[in-house]
Amino acid sequence: MAEGGGMGSVGYRKPSEEFFEQRGLRRYAGVGSLWALGVGAVISGDFFGWNFGLEAGGFGGLLIATLIITVMYVGLCFSIAEMSPALPHTGGAYSFARSAMGPWGGFVTGLAENIEYVLTPAVIVVGIGGYLGNVFETPAEFAPVWWFVAYAAFVGLNIYGVELTFRFAVVITVVALAILVVFWVGALPHFSLEHALNIPPEPGGSEWLPKGVAGIAWALPFAIWFFLAIEELPLAAEESHDPVRDIPKGMLYGLLTLVIAAFLTLLLNAGIAPGSAEVGTSDNPLFLAFRTIFGAGMGSKALALVAVAGLVASFHTIIFAYGRNIYSLSRAGYFPEFLSITHPTRQTPHVALIVGAVVGYVVALAIHYSEAIFGDVPVGGVLLNMAVFGAMIAYALQMISFILLRRNLPDIERPYRSAMGLPGAWTALVIAIVTLVVLFLNPAYRLGVWGCAAWYVLGLGYFALHARHQLILSPEEDFARRHREGAGLE
Repeated sequence: MAEGGGMGSVGYRKPSEEFFEQRGLRRYAGVGSLWALGVGAVISGDFFGWNFGLEAGGFGGLLIATLIITVMYVGLCFSIAEMSPALPHTGGAYSFARSAMGPWGGFVTGLAENIEYVLTPAVIVVGIGGYLGNVFETPAEFAPVWWFVAYAAFVGLNIYGVELTFRFAVVITVVALAILVVFWVGALPHFSLEHALNIPPEPGGSEWLPKGVAGIAWALPFAIWFFLAIEELPLAAEESHDPVRDIPKGMLYGLLTLVIAAFLTLLLNAGIAPGSAEVGTSDNPLFLAFRTIFGAGMGSKALALVAVAGLVASFHTIIFAYGRNIYSLSRAGYFPEFLSITHPTRQTPHVALIVGAVVGYVVALAIHYSEAIFGDVPVGGVLLNMAVFGAMIAYALQMISFILLRRNLPDIERPYRSAMGLPGAWTALVIAIVTLVVLFLNPAYRLGVWGCAAWYVLGLGYFALHARHQLILSPEEDFARRHREGAGLE
């Protein structure tokens, strides 16, 4: 079965009778589980990663960048909250773009989201290694061992079953938020704006903007770390009891939680000793805060060990996300079909989970052992910018999808409509594009971003030369094709 003509054409093949039987998922999640999945995916951003924005733009630069990025995520999340119940499939971003822009649009969006979700756990695992290394006083060379142990443990947990995955997500997310509350309350008596503003200004800079106005732009990717991956919730659509009702609620409640956490963490972690200058280069910023609040003894180490829960929450839930992203693209034929096989008894995409972990771990190792190429730039910072590269492309394409769906498919059922409407989508689109451009302009992280761009181009080549002729009418693919044909778009 062929569709279209020329370079843009695609072909469909009929799978075997057992194909979809080998790719079944199990429904489990409700609003609470989805809230935990969304917040848990992001909460590590309050424990590690955001702080590199202090070095990039200073306290004032990161504060302004966070305000800008908050506006982007409000527009993004309201738009996704409208699209997800209208297109309730596990494809998420790919599913939205496939319905709005056809097979090529679906693939370029799904591939960008794949880069984001495979690399985000690699960023987080570097943070886990940093915290555990400080607690147990292991040398820096031991870090890859911590990374391997973390991947093995939480890929295994995700393979074990969706029930345990969501239950653990709820528990670990609540624990992570409780740790942050302890930190916020404990930090208040120690707060002083002098600590936040202790980065010496460069020529042309000021106390608030030590890197100048350009520092606001350099800080944008790190401000994103306070929110990145909240948009993963639609990937759980086929494992939710009522995705039409529950996914919009889970996403918007989660966004509100994260906005509050982001500004409290930025203000209080930068605003207590040792201040922005040291916090901005640390692999374990909350450990520095606990040392200030509770002293340098075993108490602060114990709390830092507990703080790993925040990183674990995101690590665990984003492993879930990349597994479902790879599964969905594979089930529709965009990725090799063996990647979507699910466990015969656990009904989890075990192949996708393992392959995604191997790719993320190898990329982290490659950067870790390439000090001569990357210099003294933090491994986590390089990986973070690479993950943001994929995220910004995926966000921009999802907002384009929202705009096109409103125009071209106005009659599909929309149980929820975005309160921000088209203005919210356009605003998020512009901010995402500006941030994407900034990634290529920052010399400290440019090399990693160009490496990601090469990965993206190779993926597009794979689709152009092979995968577009091998598509399968999975549930989301069939839904999109039928509706686009009905509207005269295919």
